[in-house]
Amino acid sequence: IGTGLVFTNPMLGVVIGAAMLINIVIAGFAGIFVPVMLDRMDQDPALASSVFVTMITDTMGFMAFLGLAVASGLVGF
Repeated sequence: IGTGLVFTNPMLGVVIGAAMLINIVIAGFAGIFVPVMLDRMDQDPALASSVFVTMITDTMGFMAFLGLAVASGLVGF
């Protein structure tokens, strides 16, 4: 709501809110999936999982935001 009010574009607020929600869900899944997979591969999940979870969360967050912006028509191709 704040983004829509500050930039006077309600669609931008919707896109940012949806991208944040998608990013939180992906971070939750990555936070569960990556340590479990590292444990099954006999690696220490406490040492290696933070790098992978951060990479997945950041990459998918950018893709979600930019993909939603293009899909909503805020930016052109």
